[in-house]
Amino acid sequence: MTAADWPSVGALDARLVLPGKHLVMQDEALLADGLHYERRIAERGQIATRARNWHDLFNALVWARYPSLKLALNARQCLHIAAMGVGARNRAQAALTQFDEAGVIVRVRDASLLPAWDCHDWERLFAQGAGQWRDGDIAVVAVVGHALMEQALLPGRLLVGKCVVVQGEEDAACIAGTTRAIGEGRVLEDPLQLRPLPLAGIPGWHGGQDSAFYRQSDYFRPLREGRIYPPPLGMTPDHDR
Repeated sequence: MTAADWPSVGALDARLVLPGKHLVMQDEALLADGLHYERRIAERGQIATRARNWHDLFNALVWARYPSLKLALNARQCLHIAAMGVGARNRAQAALTQFDEAGVIVRVRDASLLPAWDCHDWERLFAQGAGQWRDGDIAVVAVVGHALMEQALLPGRLLVGKCVVVQGEEDAACIAGTTRAIGEGRVLEDPLQLRPLPLAGIPGWHGGQDSAFYRQSDYFRPLREGRIYPPPLGMTPDHDR
């Protein structure tokens, strides 16, 4: 995108459909209100957006694509801000921020690959499990993290998503179930609940996916001692309870 093609904040706001929210230019006049970024969204409906900024552009696009999920994240952040005060952060706030910045929702129809993911057996998860990825038994159904999208602009960058995993059949239902779980505080209460997913390992995502590729321990990192991941959210007739 060239400088001449870059949308202004006002033009972007006019183009995108946001649920009772508006993109507003982040400048000194806006910041003079002293409000926390999240509280400004909740109380005034204003999403502070920097001009000509990829990070904030992708954030706006995620708001347009997944408004209910973004509203749930904002509501939980505001709840914790009220409890902790503006100058302090708890682990739930860190988890919410990590998901907002780098979050991915993964749907599993068949959880047989989860033990491999649990122990960071990446070759088993991706190479031996390639057929399940290709058949959609396990799939990335939503990329939420706008910082992750920004990183994808860099050629050759190997990306890692921070995942909430949902067991279910339908993509939209799994996204909705994740949104409900966030709103009810059943996920994203600690950063350690998020599963790292080296996205370049997904079959077809990256060239040269041989055994040597999956042995790159600086990217396909081994499991840290004592690290345990939560089971996937379950989709039942009562949705995801």
